[in-house]
Amino acid sequence: MKILKFCPNCGKETLNWDGEKKWSCPECSFNLYNNVAGAVAVIIRYGDEVYLTRRNQEPKKGKLDLAGGFVDPKESAENTCKRELYEELELEIDIKNLKYLTSLPNVYQYKEIDYNTIDLFYEYNVSEKFDVNLALSEISETQWIKISEINLDDIAFDSQKTFFENYIKNI
Repeated sequence: MKILKFCPNCGKETLNWDGEKKWSCPECSFNLYNNVAGAVAVIIRYGDEVYLTRRNQEPKKGKLDLAGGFVDPKESAENTCKRELYEELELEIDIKNLKYLTSLPNVYQYKEIDYNTIDLFYEYNVSEKFDVNLALSEISETQWIKISEINLDDIAFDSQKTFFENYIKNI
């Protein structure tokens, strides 16, 4: 996180990073916190299969991912699930049918900055399989995969790997 050098308050090149979560300026006593960001991931399930996407952009381009994303200001996690599923898959969901499963910490690295996240995992069961329009820029491919055939090395993010390790054991 050393890419931030100049204090946004006094403009001097005195901003110090504590190595974990805070920048501070000894000149003007300004503090800037890198708080944890909320993110959601939705496991869309049909029977013994789940619907995964393949990332079409960094970070982790080419790896498998669950649909989801960052929580916007003043937005609930459930409404984030609804918005992200529509943005990524054009899938309309009823948030009453979302089932919260667990939360896991993660680090999302983007353009040399590590964003600490708390990833909230939800499950959404569908009554039939579907396909999506892949004209969407965030996704290069989608696929239904049997839960028992998920290869953790193909999963993009550490929190999702940990999630699937536990999810597979408890099925």
